[in-house]
Amino acid sequence: MTTVDLPLLPLGRGTDLNSERGVECPGDLPAASDPDLVARALAAKEALGDKVFVLGHHYQRDEVIQFADVTGDSFKLARDAAARPDAEFIVFCGVHFMAESADILTGPDQQVILPDLAAGCSMADMARLTQVEMAWEAMTAAGVADSVVPVTYMNSSADIKAFCGRNGGVVCTSSNAEVALEWAYDQKPDAKVLFLPDQHLGRNTAVLKMGLTLDDCVVWDPHRPNGGLTTEQLRDAKMILWKGHCSVHGRFSEEVVDELRATIPGIQILVHPECKHEVVLKADLVGSTEFIINTIEAAPPGSSWAIGTELNLVKRLAAAHPDKRITFLDKTVCYCSTMNRIDLPHFVWAMESLVAGQVVNRIEVDPETEQYALVALERMLALPGKTSKD
Repeated sequence: MTTVDLPLLPLGRGTDLNSERGVECPGDLPAASDPDLVARALAAKEALGDKVFVLGHHYQRDEVIQFADVTGDSFKLARDAAARPDAEFIVFCGVHFMAESADILTGPDQQVILPDLAAGCSMADMARLTQVEMAWEAMTAAGVADSVVPVTYMNSSADIKAFCGRNGGVVCTSSNAEVALEWAYDQKPDAKVLFLPDQHLGRNTAVLKMGLTLDDCVVWDPHRPNGGLTTEQLRDAKMILWKGHCSVHGRFSEEVVDELRATIPGIQILVHPECKHEVVLKADLVGSTEFIINTIEAAPPGSSWAIGTELNLVKRLAAAHPDKRITFLDKTVCYCSTMNRIDLPHFVWAMESLVAGQVVNRIEVDPETEQYALVALERMLALPGKTSKD
């Protein structure tokens, strides 16, 4: 079961121990209709003072991100938490893999809290450790594993990062994927890359940045025998892409790009590299979330933009830049449903629990997984260029 299969328990009430994370949701959340929620959140934050550090991901709801001490993308936020060693509690308003990264990078005396344990990432859940280990065994049987360097996107679970750490691989962000791939191909004379878990970021980087062709890339489907590939295909491939994708960025289509260009003269298309290859090819600019934000901030007044990334962020950019025409690159509402599970009732519940001396929903990565995940992260940090954003 993936995170997107999780039952949406109303306001987190109830129990579903058969779900992917064995989520046991609290039954004492404040009502979403409570008019005092904002005041309660402010009071709890003031009571905790410097003991708490609140992280808010760019895709988070406005009602929650207003309480963040810092905002950013996943790895930047984890590093921000590590830079605050005096903060006893790190409340991460994001998703599960992000909180894991924060736990890996912060000190042993710091505790990372995820307000709703069901806030996962469908992309991260598309690559499970058992599946990746089975794929590695198949590549070993095909005689290619000795040539494969695993590279995992930051949007992956801690145990996938640890798998890369144990097997000579590295973590990457959407900002430094090209540098990470260059590093990977330099590790062995006949190197192949197993890119996890987002096939689109891997394909877009390999083809548009590294000079590989689409024929150099194959897709490993964990739900098919031998990944759906022949031994010959594995031997010929330079890039083995895991069949995973972002449920938000995967929605954007080249048809909508064409329609917007036809109806809004001079519109510029700005998309995230997690979008499909066909969409990226039609875009004017492609880059990480931070790149998207910086591009809009630097854009001249009166310019028109269609942005292909999560809707909370696009709406926030549009509100912050009324002098520019900013359009969402989809015909329908498309929030990150799991990120949106971190709502104000969950945030208030988590904060008030800390005030009462109860640590709820703590995210802890086991020592062995943390050890090897840190190996892969440190390899990334040693790469040239910027590595603090994704």
